[in-house]
Amino acid sequence: MKKSLMLIALAATMVGCGSNGPKSTVVAQEESAVTVKICTAEIAKMDITETYTSEILPYKQNDITPAAQGLHIDKILVDVGDYVKEGQIVATMNKTSLKQLEINLATIEDSYNRMKPVHAQGGVSDQQMLELENSLTLQREMVDNMRRNSEIKSPISGVITARNYENGDLFTSMPILHVMQINKLKVMANVSEQYYPNVKVGDKVEINVDIFPGESFEGKVSRIAPALDAATRTFSVEITIPNTNERLRPGMFARATFHLGDIEGVMVDDVAVQKQAGSAERFVYVIEDGVAKFRFVRDGRRVGNKVSIVEGLNAGEQVATTSFVRLMDGKAVEIVAE
Repeated sequence: MKKSLMLIALAATMVGCGSNGPKSTVVAQEESAVTVKICTAEIAKMDITETYTSEILPYKQNDITPAAQGLHIDKILVDVGDYVKEGQIVATMNKTSLKQLEINLATIEDSYNRMKPVHAQGGVSDQQMLELENSLTLQREMVDNMRRNSEIKSPISGVITARNYENGDLFTSMPILHVMQINKLKVMANVSEQYYPNVKVGDKVEINVDIFPGESFEGKVSRIAPALDAATRTFSVEITIPNTNERLRPGMFARATFHLGDIEGVMVDDVAVQKQAGSAERFVYVIEDGVAKFRFVRDGRRVGNKVSIVEGLNAGEQVATTSFVRLMDGKAVEIVAE
């Protein structure tokens, strides 16, 4: 009985050693090709667009204020929200000081006129007449200045956005009124230095604001800064926006999209470009003769679901778009249709 058991065990061992069934199955599984989908790198034209966030500003704005302090405000003729024209009188100042200056001017003029014949006869020296002339000139300038400041005019056409005094208040340093021109607006964008040659005065710029989703407004480049900001490596661009219906308002958040022309480059599906863990490197698996080859690339601009490859890939090469977890350099692949 014992001998029979030993013979059975030996036979089983011999069968196990002589059979390649289980081992062959493991090897076959290890060497089986990874099924992948692919895309082909192609030369394509790309529309270069860049979007910059900014704030809508009034086209022009001014503080309305007299040049002289210490005057009482006689009457403010407009209020917040009122539209004014350039040169329109918007406030008047108390004229007591003006009247006093005019009285002084009349006195000096009278004295000067009386001294002129006396001077001609040698009764008054040249120095005295010169001092009198200087006093007269100074007094006339003071009167002219006070007259200009007795009626305050708006320097631009626009809408009154602030009123800081009431009738009868003493004017100090704060502006009486603030006016903004809003039938045209502007946006200031800080554009990357690499696009300095691409931006030209007159270029159209697409303006979008959150308050009007899905709607865009057309602006034009009106001014380009002649120098770059050394700290940010950007240059300032002023964009003018027509606003005759005044739907847009100063202070709104805006996005300015520049269309900077077309460039030609190698494009692939964006899913083909993977990021290496723990670094900023990008890579693809190029499929050649049924084998995946790991390759670093430098990607560029994204357009829809495509991405340009600046370096590392040539047009016509095929790259994997799926199965990245199972792929490795030198791994056999089987291409499946989309």
